[in-house]
Formats: sequence, structure tokens, C-alpha cells
Amino acid sequence: MMRGLAQGIRRCAASSSTFRLSRRRSYGIYEDFDVFLGAQTGRVRIDGYDSTGFILNGAKYEGSLICLGKLVLRWAPRKPTEITPESLSIFQLLRPAPELLILGQGKTILPTRPEIRAFLKSNNIKLEAIDTKNAASTFNFLNEEGRQVAVAMLPQGSTDD
Repeated sequence: MMRGLAQGIRRCAASSSTFRLSRRRSYGIYEDFDVFLGAQTGRVRIDGYDSTGFILNGAKYEGSLICLGKLVLRWAPRKPTEITPESLSIFQLLRPAPELLILGQGKTILPTRPEIRAFLKSNNIKLEAIDTKNAASTFNFLNEEGRQVAVAMLPQGSTDD
């Protein structure tokens, strides 16, 4: 039965160039298959970053940013001490509000001030304060899953010196 199935798949594959079969075993038809290859989800994807900004979906953005779902916004803070409830006030207007805000604080992780935590809690938003590098990768993962997640990021070069 399996041998007949494998031969049938090989015949179909010979007429189609959309995937390749492995010659090592008959059940390896998906080993060269990438579900995200060429996918156009329309969602924001953080492709890279440097000390001054970010690369999102292939375009370079300078300075701090807020990203969620399919939206990118410039963000005023330039260093961690400039992050205030007022700088995050956009989250009062967003509907549906994100379940989680990932706060990328540059190269360092500082304790989040109580007023910021209280502001986000009053809007039913959980907070994860981490460095920008990890904030970008966490956002990409959760956003690709379709979760209601936002990231507010300072560039890697941001410090409170």
C-alpha cells in the first residue's frame, strides 16, 4: 500500500515543479517545504535593526517605533527615561487593544516605572520589558501567529547616559 502511494506521488511530482520528493525515503515529501516562503500576510515584520533605527518589511525607519499587526508608527522617546504613560497614550485609542505590549529598551533592560505598569494595566494590556533585540524577535513570532501584540522599540543605540 505505502509503496503504491509513494509511486503515485512520484508520478504527480514529476509533472509538477512545486515541490521535490526526497529520494532517501518515501514519506519525505515535505522536507523542502517552507510554509512562510513567499507568504504575503500584510503584517509588519522586523527584518533588522542597528544603532539608529529598524528595517521593517524591507524599508529602513530611523528612530523609535511602535508596531502592531499591520501598522507602524513613529514614537517620540529616544531613551528609556523618556518612556511615560503619555508616550504610550495611543494604546488608549486602539481597538481591539493589544493583549501584550513588548517594550524594547535599547541594549539595556531597566525596571519599568510603576506609573507605566498602572497605565497599561488600566487598559488591560500586559507588559514585557526587554532589550530591543529580543523585543523584535518576540514580536515577529507572536505577530506572525496573528496574536494581538504590539511592540514599542527604542533603537539599539539608545541609552540613558
